[in-house]
Amino acid sequence: MSRRSCLILIAAFAASPAAAHITLETKQATVGASYKAVFAVPHGCAGSPTVKVRVQIPEGVIAVKPMPKAGWNVDVVEGKYASEYDYHGNKLSSGAKEVVWSGGKLSDKNYDEFVMHTVLTDTLKPNTTLYFPVVQECETGVSRWIEIPPEGAGHSPESKSPAPGVKLLPKS
Repeated sequence: MSRRSCLILIAAFAASPAAAHITLETKQATVGASYKAVFAVPHGCAGSPTVKVRVQIPEGVIAVKPMPKAGWNVDVVEGKYASEYDYHGNKLSSGAKEVVWSGGKLSDKNYDEFVMHTVLTDTLKPNTTLYFPVVQECETGVSRWIEIPPEGAGHSPESKSPAPGVKLLPKS
């Protein structure tokens, strides 16, 4: 195989949909501890720039504080939790259900990160994966990274729109 053919093959593989979804930078976190969720956005929607990133906050994740991003607005959609959680001696029954970054423009040829600080309550089950469904809105089109596999099953290679996930580790 010529060098040029090899480079073309590598470029085609790198651009394949299987490697082109939103992911979490840190793949493992401990229940009952804080977690800095860094969502990596590697591309737009079929060439169109990203203009909004919406992250759904799963039950059991509290004290969410999104990091401001220059050129973007950040909004937190609040609501009631299914359970009440203890947080530094206070009982929390509501909080962030979704974080939305909007008003910016991320070119399809650029990569960026959207960050939030969270607390993973000790009610979450260790040795499972916690998923954060994400909707990426672009000038033209939408990518929904919302597929959550059945409990105990990982994402299959055929999964076209996997939700970013973090493996939960037991408290030490």
